[in-house]
Amino acid sequence: MTSSSNTIDLWRDKPFLLLASARTISILGSGFARIALAFAVLALPGAGPGRLSLVLACQAVPQLVFILLGGVIADRVSRSRLMVVSDVLGAAAYTGLAVLVFTGHAPLVLLCSLAFVAGAATALFLPAMEGLVPLLVPADRLQRANGLLRMGTNSSLLLGLALSGVTVAWIGAGWALALNAASFVVSAVLTSRLPRFVRTARTSTGWADLKEGWREFSSRQWLWAVVAQYAIVVAAVNANVGVLGPLAAHRELGGARTWSMIVAAQAVGTVAGAGLAARVRVRRPILVAVLATFPAAAPIALLAASAPVWTIVVAMFFAGVAGDVFGVLWSTTMQREIPEEALSRVSSYDLFGSLAFAPLGLLLAGPVAAGIGLDDALAGCALLVVLATAAALLAPEVRTLTDRGVPAKTTCPAGATPEPETS
Repeated sequence: MTSSSNTIDLWRDKPFLLLASARTISILGSGFARIALAFAVLALPGAGPGRLSLVLACQAVPQLVFILLGGVIADRVSRSRLMVVSDVLGAAAYTGLAVLVFTGHAPLVLLCSLAFVAGAATALFLPAMEGLVPLLVPADRLQRANGLLRMGTNSSLLLGLALSGVTVAWIGAGWALALNAASFVVSAVLTSRLPRFVRTARTSTGWADLKEGWREFSSRQWLWAVVAQYAIVVAAVNANVGVLGPLAAHRELGGARTWSMIVAAQAVGTVAGAGLAARVRVRRPILVAVLATFPAAAPIALLAASAPVWTIVVAMFFAGVAGDVFGVLWSTTMQREIPEEALSRVSSYDLFGSLAFAPLGLLLAGPVAAGIGLDDALAGCALLVVLATAAALLAPEVRTLTDRGVPAKTTCPAGATPEPETS
């Protein structure tokens, strides 16, 4: 069957279409919130780099604290239903944040608390999402399905980012946060219509499940080596996108509109990268994925050098292309190499390790920029990305793991039984 036929078949599959629609709408709202939250905090009386770092760190901490629990739960219950619960939590959190901005009364404790709830919702959602895809899609179409999902979500993120700067500038950050809350509600409704895939009851304890997931994770050098790499990369990139980049835009690049254009360029690149990765078969997917991380350092270095805006935009575009080549190859390799019944737990270890230093990066970004200067802080982040990526290439399995090809199989592995779709 041709690639074109595979794509058509996926879009005609109702569960895949529901999942893709839910993710596309949810990410559209997240595009609004990504810029709106940063500039909403900066616009509050007495706000500065330290307060922005604290609020964003409070959003990142629960993603780290609860991600392993999310993996255990997702391997025990219906993953689609767990995703609905997390969407409802996200809707509540962003509704609360919007209300604080609308009223102009935004105590730091409430801001941090609602950011914490939003982060906890993400921790429940992500392992379930990673584990659901191979239940809905045959193994021989996983790479294309992952690429199509990322093309849809990245396109909606691009639209959200493109509109968010204008929305923040014209009608305020509160409306952007409210739109994100609404997107979570729509996503919950669509996701609730997915098959439930009720799992075989487990008699083991949650602690035993965690240890089993750790054995699956730690036995694969390519897996833990890249996760260690991304613990550094994510911290550096998040510090740039969440704190240092907005500060640079606020200082000399023209504020929210310019920064939204820069971040939108990355989103355009991710659409192109996902489309490329969906169609190209590589023999050594993890090697290609790791090499694709190097471009992430370029836009950070250009910000540090106070380069012209257009060069930063171009660098962000190519960083986006490379980033989604990584994402599609990484997700597909995990879904093919890890047993389905442990996939959410292994995915949670992946996310836990990758996010390990993200809260610290966000928390320190503002104070470090104030202490050593914004340009030096940005240059340090770019250097960390390069060094961590070079170190990952030293692991033999990263360089040698090959894609052996996977024959078609049914979409319901042992341990997961589909129930009829709910209305």
